[in-house]
Amino acid sequence: MSLQNPDRTPVMCQMSIGHMLQQLKVSPVNFWFDEDTFIRGLIELRQVYGFDGILISLHGHDPSWSRHVLSRMKEPDGEKVVFDDGTEMSFPNNDLPQLISADRPKPAIGDIDPDSLPDLLDYIPVSQGLHFHINPANKFGAIEKIVGRAGADFSIHGEITSPFDYFLDLIGHQEGLIALIDEPEKSKKILGHFTRLISQLAVEMCATKIDAIKLSSPFAGEGFISPDFYSEFVLPFEAEIVRAIRSQGVHAYIHTCGAIGDRLQMMYDAGISGLECLDPPPLGDVELDAAIEAARGKGFIKGNVDSVNTLLRGTEDLILADARKRLEIGKKGSGFILSTACSIAPAVKRENILLLKEAVERWG
Repeated sequence: MSLQNPDRTPVMCQMSIGHMLQQLKVSPVNFWFDEDTFIRGLIELRQVYGFDGILISLHGHDPSWSRHVLSRMKEPDGEKVVFDDGTEMSFPNNDLPQLISADRPKPAIGDIDPDSLPDLLDYIPVSQGLHFHINPANKFGAIEKIVGRAGADFSIHGEITSPFDYFLDLIGHQEGLIALIDEPEKSKKILGHFTRLISQLAVEMCATKIDAIKLSSPFAGEGFISPDFYSEFVLPFEAEIVRAIRSQGVHAYIHTCGAIGDRLQMMYDAGISGLECLDPPPLGDVELDAAIEAARGKGFIKGNVDSVNTLLRGTEDLILADARKRLEIGKKGSGFILSTACSIAPAVKRENILLLKEAVERWG
């Protein structure tokens, strides 16, 4: 990540919650809520796959979470939980939790006063209205424990979420994208509010002695907004967070899914240490050699094996050939980390992922 010359190409993939559950065979409820179960799972799978690092995607676990459970029922494909506030959730064995209870209505942007938004960032907007609560008394417990157990030997990465995600989560995805057109100045005030809170959270996270922070920004690709809107509503806010992280001597990299070929250079203009995902066709539009050229001297590249068409559907020969090709391209630049483009898909077989480790040992 520092663009120095390693003994071999590192390998480290982000794993989907569904994949980790499939491999660990643990309770999906415990894996989501219980800090020790989550930590053990991350450390175990790093060892199984021989990864050179661990990404900690959730933090701030509530030690007393089980006290809020009214009922918990086994289902054929997972578990169902009812909480004391009336919330009902389904926990599949191969995916993220799903909200069963009705979604709370989202405010219209015209009804939001940016100056009255909460000053405490106590949740992670995971996906489609699903929040992971950050316990203020245990913000970084999972990170601190993993750094203590594995930080001397492996690269440990934390994760924060883009202000753009918080904005879309607040008022809805469709409504949020329309608001960028209809209410651009108010949208920027809301984005600025979240930027300040996320920057503060990120600086606090840096104190745990992690090596890098991933800035998750999945909705900032070409399929959602244009380059002009990216430069106006995403880039300046993410750049502020990146500056805060790097001022602490910690690496910061952006994770954006899908097609980003038209904004690769802009992303490095944010001052990032590196980029993750770089989805190749047909999932995205990024060819690795073009990304390596765009990154030359600016930052590292983490990617870009297709988790679906290569790792999930490919044969052993195809996977090894694909990994070898990416290693040969990656070694032409600097700071290349072999990885899946996006998360390892839930149904990818363990032996297929082990081929990536074999590839770096043979050709890395």
